[in-house]
Amino acid sequence: MQFELISDYSPTGDQPKAIKELVEGLRNNSQFQTLLGVTGSGKTFTIANVIEQMQRPVLVLSHNKTLAAQLYGEFRQFFPKSAVEYFVSYYDYYQPEAYLPVTDTYIEKDLSINDEIEKLRLSTTSSLLSGRKDVIVVSSVSCLYGIGNPEDFHSNTIRITTGDKTSRNALLRKLVDSLYSRNEVDFKRGTFRVQGDTVDIFVAYGDYAIRIVFWADEIEEIETIDPVNGNTIEILEQVVIYPGNIFVTTRDRMQKAIRQIEDDMFEQVQYFKDIGKEIEAKRLRQKVSYDLEMIKELGYCSGIENYSRYFDGRKPGTRPFCLLDYFPDNFLTIIDESHVTIPQVRAMQGGDHSRKQTLVEYGFRLSAAMDNRPLRIDEFENLTGQTIFVSATPADYELQKSEGVFIDQVIRPTGLLDPPVNIHPSLNQIDNLVSEINVCVEKNERILVTTLTKRMAEELTDYLLKLSIKCQYIHSDIPTLERVGIMENLRFGRIDVIVGVNLLREGLDLPEVSLVAILDADKEGFLRSERSLTQTAGRAARNINGKVIMYADKVTGSMQKTIDETNRRREKQLKYNVEMGITPKQIIKASKSFMGDIQGKKADEKFYAGPKTKDIAADPIVRYMNKEALKKAIEKSKRSMEKAAEKLDFIEAARCRDEMYELQKMLS
Repeated sequence: MQFELISDYSPTGDQPKAIKELVEGLRNNSQFQTLLGVTGSGKTFTIANVIEQMQRPVLVLSHNKTLAAQLYGEFRQFFPKSAVEYFVSYYDYYQPEAYLPVTDTYIEKDLSINDEIEKLRLSTTSSLLSGRKDVIVVSSVSCLYGIGNPEDFHSNTIRITTGDKTSRNALLRKLVDSLYSRNEVDFKRGTFRVQGDTVDIFVAYGDYAIRIVFWADEIEEIETIDPVNGNTIEILEQVVIYPGNIFVTTRDRMQKAIRQIEDDMFEQVQYFKDIGKEIEAKRLRQKVSYDLEMIKELGYCSGIENYSRYFDGRKPGTRPFCLLDYFPDNFLTIIDESHVTIPQVRAMQGGDHSRKQTLVEYGFRLSAAMDNRPLRIDEFENLTGQTIFVSATPADYELQKSEGVFIDQVIRPTGLLDPPVNIHPSLNQIDNLVSEINVCVEKNERILVTTLTKRMAEELTDYLLKLSIKCQYIHSDIPTLERVGIMENLRFGRIDVIVGVNLLREGLDLPEVSLVAILDADKEGFLRSERSLTQTAGRAARNINGKVIMYADKVTGSMQKTIDETNRRREKQLKYNVEMGITPKQIIKASKSFMGDIQGKKADEKFYAGPKTKDIAADPIVRYMNKEALKKAIEKSKRSMEKAAEKLDFIEAARCRDEMYELQKMLS
């Protein structure tokens, strides 16, 4: 299929020039280009036009999950007929394995996997291996971490056509090899069930199931069904079933890997004994022997990624396979907010190496664990295709790679100017902030407040709540999908203020925000550098009444540079508006979910000031339902919730969800 850009708008302002120059650079085989685009100038729309003209698969790399979610939603709107995928870390919580020699403390790996994000990751790999060219993958830097060998993933793909001569049991064995498990009771993603000559497979990468009907040893019928009620969705002539896990391997490779692990274990144990490290030798033998028993019996073990080199068939010291290996050769790489994303890419491998080096030295892991790591920056550069850096404040790296040349995109299609910067003394800054917030709330506008620490963000939020100001804090401790939910609550008006630390800088598309308040703006450092201040100030650039208040007792060098750059842009933008006869217009953006079918969690109840749902338990009919009737009512509420979510009616979905919870309490 081809990329087809769907939009009610045409490129205006600096966009046509930027699109033309980027496309010319790509067609002239320029390896690196830099798009310097101010906040609100439509950088994503510019990139979407470039994608449509180039017609090549695309990786969009973002530095945090919240921004990746927003970009995912925008590209889905621009390319509704294409495969737009979302690939981020699927951990809601992750405590890596570590050892602290000073205190002799071993910390076991602890994690919590988000099933919804795991589904989306599998959907990504499936789309990339499907042969489609119209694929856009919006990813965080987690795409640089090791995943399964794409050849093994592809070889475990099951292709079925109506009329194929194959037995039911042969299909079941293939499903097991592809890491699907049989479950007749709890039919969920990654499982299959068998009823006579009918096999139902709930695919791991979607919200539908595939039903395959046999007649003797021939496939008679293939259809997709609703996994909840079994209703037919579509009748198919053929279907492709992708593996149930990214870390899939073949039987032969599994047996070969087990033998190699045993050989390396004996060798390392003997080495520890030779140098007098008896404790480390015993520890390693026990650890690896236990893992091998688990792998032989179950096919996996806790921390199996530390043995990935053996399963991938790689040589010691070689890089792991990652998502970039699943892309075709001619893909484009878009690095969003590159001034933050590139430093993340550079730093990942160093921290991972330091932690695992200690584990290997003290006998907790084989040296092969060192080869399960994120890519180094040079490996990343060798794998990426032609690259476009996108940033309002590009760093030296991007400018060096693009030979000091950048494409300027300062003019906004709406005619909006950069927000003016005001400086207010830190004395009585909270009282002043509260008064500014109240003014904005009266005009139905939103506010972002940025602090230097998480604790200050939380304490300021508690203080504002006591003043009956609807607000919520957001920082790195908030789970991924909940952050997205908080952003949506701000847009929908359920909260008026978000207080944050460093997650309110780059790229957030919040046109309702008219005020950005920066506390302790004169505390020079990373969070108050020129780039940080410029990016933070840009969050108010999408509102016609936008303004920035820096609370400070002195003007630092970073503050002055930010003010000078803002004034330069305002002057250029104002001149363009006068020449073209443009009157600035407020951005009106549909209040839809950032992530389409990725449902953000609602903000914590104590910060939510919306209407309460009716207590269904008080309904006289519900109160006298028997167990069977309650179960049917729960199922009905669940279906209503899912339908509302599909229509992006999250208020109705939340109501149905609360109703379902109440019924479940009554049933229990």
